[in-house]
Amino acid sequence: MIKVGLYFGSFNPIHIGHMAIAGYMTEFAGLEQVWFVVSPHNPLKKKETLLDDHHRLYLTQLAIGDNMKLKASDIEFKLPVPSYTIDTLTYLKEKYPKYRFCLVMGEDNLYTLHKWKNAKEILSEHPVYVYPRPNTLKPASPVLENLISSAEINFVNAPLMDISGTFIRDGIKEGKDMSYYLAPEVWKYIQEMHFYKK
Repeated sequence: MIKVGLYFGSFNPIHIGHMAIAGYMTEFAGLEQVWFVVSPHNPLKKKETLLDDHHRLYLTQLAIGDNMKLKASDIEFKLPVPSYTIDTLTYLKEKYPKYRFCLVMGEDNLYTLHKWKNAKEILSEHPVYVYPRPNTLKPASPVLENLISSAEINFVNAPLMDISGTFIRDGIKEGKDMSYYLAPEVWKYIQEMHFYKK
């Protein structure tokens, strides 16, 4: 079976931190592919600086280029909103029966698992690959502890990437050159479209 890591996020915008993590997962952590699952805008939440779904997907495709180990996925655009990971996984398993889907997440997200819908079911069937995040504190939660202890959790020694979409968006808004944090094609498209300027 092809081992695929699902990397969920808004990717607003996708930056070198995301790419470095995905690259580490395919080159060092044993995953054959990583799919960037671009999260749709939740109509129940304020939009603020979130780009339209198709723009964020396109930026992700630009960042990936012709790398065959990486893929931009719009799967959640087609599912009911708000999207739950359990529903996405169920859909993907039916569509791609020859793929073994794993979750790729930061350590900060790992410690929110006890708040996820059907977390136990997710963890019983899907390994989790966890990359380090700065200043992450594990909450004292027996429920979380129980979930993690019975799951296949792989802590990977990926580089610590302390770059955020907020930092990049704020920099662009202030007129800074943020090209160092983005793939050249992504930066070019953001500039052409005047994204994040307001």
